[in-house]
Amino acid sequence: MFLRPRKTSAALPAAPGAAARSRLTRTTAVALAATLVLTACGSSGGDDDAAADGDVTIRFAWWGSDTRHRVTQEALDLFEEKNPGITVQADFTAWNGYFDRLNTSVAGGDAPDVITLEERYIAEYAENGVITDLEELDISLDGIDTDYVDLGRIDGTLYALPSGVNVHALVVDPQVVADSGVAMPDDTTWTWDEFSTFATDVAAASDSGVYGVQNYGFLDPALQIWLRQNGESLFTADGQLGFSTENVAAWYQQILDLQQAGAIAPAATSEEIQAAGVEQSLVATNTGAMSAFWSNQLSALSNASGRELQLLRFPGETELDQPGMYLKAAMNYGVSSSSNPAKQAAAAKLVDFLVNDPEAGELILSDRGLPVNNDVLEAIQDDLEASDQAAATFLTEVRGDLVASPSVPPAGAGSMPDIMLRLASEVFFERITPQEAAERFEAELQTAVS
Repeated sequence: MFLRPRKTSAALPAAPGAAARSRLTRTTAVALAATLVLTACGSSGGDDDAAADGDVTIRFAWWGSDTRHRVTQEALDLFEEKNPGITVQADFTAWNGYFDRLNTSVAGGDAPDVITLEERYIAEYAENGVITDLEELDISLDGIDTDYVDLGRIDGTLYALPSGVNVHALVVDPQVVADSGVAMPDDTTWTWDEFSTFATDVAAASDSGVYGVQNYGFLDPALQIWLRQNGESLFTADGQLGFSTENVAAWYQQILDLQQAGAIAPAATSEEIQAAGVEQSLVATNTGAMSAFWSNQLSALSNASGRELQLLRFPGETELDQPGMYLKAAMNYGVSSSSNPAKQAAAAKLVDFLVNDPEAGELILSDRGLPVNNDVLEAIQDDLEASDQAAATFLTEVRGDLVASPSVPPAGAGSMPDIMLRLASEVFFERITPQEAAERFEAELQTAVS
């Protein structure tokens, strides 16, 4: 058992959309400098870049694995075939260092025409004029549900469009559970206490080195779910902090209790697993019953594990104030505001193609999340791997139970993963208490977004 946090009356945002506010963080400073450079020197894609005969070259930036790069290039080849006169230059890198490279390009007045963004960076780029209103461009939203479209809105303006959607969930290895002799839980009703008992029992009944659940204290989506279940959120609709330190401390304490009970690996092991990435996670290496991941990662995890893994809802979804799980854009597309009109028009065509074209969907499949266009999703359904089909079914099943997704995080939220990684290490090596960690989390996050 663990101490249940006091429920609060803090309300979740009724719908996505937050007033953009001017902030100056490290990343914002780069973007702001870029705005000044662009104002002084002209756009990143001047008229000279477009050939006299109307041909235009645009640049598309994204991050990801070698597989993503290959699949995306195949889609770009198809796009160029369908759009004679438009050439797309690929500008890709791994996740680590992506935004450093992007900020350097933006600050130098050379922003990519189509920019892939993670949600924590949308507000910074929007506030500093780096990305433009997509509804001013020729991009069809007809086949996309409104709640998906609104994931990229700030104060009513559409700055980003999801490449696909997913939900944060628990990935379970049924074989590890079966080997332990512990019964699989009913994820439609289970409580946090039942989750803790399940994880502890599986670890106790398994071989040494096999754990009940991977440490999720490093993950802001997991904390977000906990807070939302308790009537709070990481941020309010107007970009303020939306949580109490009491609820954050209770979250850290619950995970620390699991570590001390042997359900979670020791701190040093957990840090190594977290740093190693998806393919070295507990469920990918057959050494744990559960790990928390985004639903679109089920296929990669299953392939790495050599087993048919499954998705489970987070516990507490029917226990507390409201469901905490939520829809999130896997990636987001933005269009540079500094591109000249010809380049913006071509960039809009590319975004429209990536999101709405069934042939593009057949190449990309679920690599960038499950397609947000319903017609594209239907067209690729039979081509998806079994694990991707399972993820699509899971998302459909839980979607009706979810409340509104969080608003776009405020500028500065990109610092949150680093803050959480550092504080989690302090808590799980027991150098600070959960209460101290909660207070430091609040103070450091407030500084980051102010």
